[in-house]
Amino acid sequence: MQYIYDVIVVGGGPAGLMAAGTAAGQGKKVLLLEKNNSLGRKLLITGKGRCNLTNNTDQEGLLANIPGNPSFLYSAFYTFGSQELISFFEGLGVNLKTERGNRVFPASDKALDIVQALVRYVKKQKADIRLNEPVSEIKLLPEDIKEVVASSGRSYKCRKLILATGGLSYPGTGSTGDGYKFARNMGHKVTKLSPSLVPLKTQESWVHELQGLGLKNVGVKVSLGGKLLYQDFGEVMFTHYGISGPVTLSASRYLTDCFNKSEAEPAIFSIDLKPALDHSALDKRLIRDLEKYKNKDFQNSLNDLLPQKMIPVIVELSGIPAEKKSNSVTKEERRNLGMILKELKFHITGPVGFNEAVITVGGVSVDEIKPGSMESKLVPGLYLAGELLDVDGYTGGFNLQIAFSTGYLAGMLY
Repeated sequence: MQYIYDVIVVGGGPAGLMAAGTAAGQGKKVLLLEKNNSLGRKLLITGKGRCNLTNNTDQEGLLANIPGNPSFLYSAFYTFGSQELISFFEGLGVNLKTERGNRVFPASDKALDIVQALVRYVKKQKADIRLNEPVSEIKLLPEDIKEVVASSGRSYKCRKLILATGGLSYPGTGSTGDGYKFARNMGHKVTKLSPSLVPLKTQESWVHELQGLGLKNVGVKVSLGGKLLYQDFGEVMFTHYGISGPVTLSASRYLTDCFNKSEAEPAIFSIDLKPALDHSALDKRLIRDLEKYKNKDFQNSLNDLLPQKMIPVIVELSGIPAEKKSNSVTKEERRNLGMILKELKFHITGPVGFNEAVITVGGVSVDEIKPGSMESKLVPGLYLAGELLDVDGYTGGFNLQIAFSTGYLAGMLY
């Protein structure tokens, strides 16, 4: 029986592009099917359009930042880790740079450069690309043949099929969970799917008043039932529903389990607005400021200490009358104010949802996938890569590294 293609790749994101180029580079006749009218659409918006494509660390450093089934990725990272990925893109003519936290970006700060390099790579390897071709069904035929049926009615046959359809995050880019359906229909288990690296909603109504405010260089702690789950230092953004920003997104991954369990009590997210000052040093600072503005109302004594937008909220939370003269603020009131500045608390009610989530936690069970090749243990010739799998990382380039590493292994077709 003649096959039109040796390999079909479904999905033109980072994992799919890497898989298609790798397979075609081995002399295989490859077809890449993409539902959108362009390739790498989600890649274009990663890292706020800058594309944090990996983290400049060794394999152990990569694995240490994978909360979701890290041991499964051992072979993938040791075969095609961050150093191999950096060399790969530099070999394609993309200049890269490493920033704080070992985050790697294109030197141009343009995600488009990464997408265009990948597309050129796939085309150079002579893979066929079909855009605007969403897949509606996958049929398993005798002799391990797979038939891929498109919504257009066209169908394609192959012996090797690579699914790299992404997860559920940012569905506007085409990540609508198609691959989970295909995998289930072929007998695979899909674990619980949750949004992660996602903004968080809070109970406190006064958060609305801070919408648009960004706080840099603040300390953050997240706890549940008195147990510390996460702490970090960085930037927090306020939204109309709660909080966002880099450290908030990272914190959300530590809360996935409690969101799934619908904990009776909400998690506590606290911000240290003055992490450079301990309680004693902050108290001395408050004494100086209150003395400096001793004849002014209390609400006008915090201009040197806080962003203007935050002052009314802090005044209200402190319980100190806004029009009370600064020289009349008591020692107890001042120390209570200091406690609020060192531990501004929010009660987290849940994540915002997949529309604003960077990644999906959960996916096709890795117990059913061969870690050295990404081939299904259930369906010979079926390979899975990227966010479709039940693996995930923290922010910092680790999730794109997962996509590229697993896509590379899948494309090698061992």
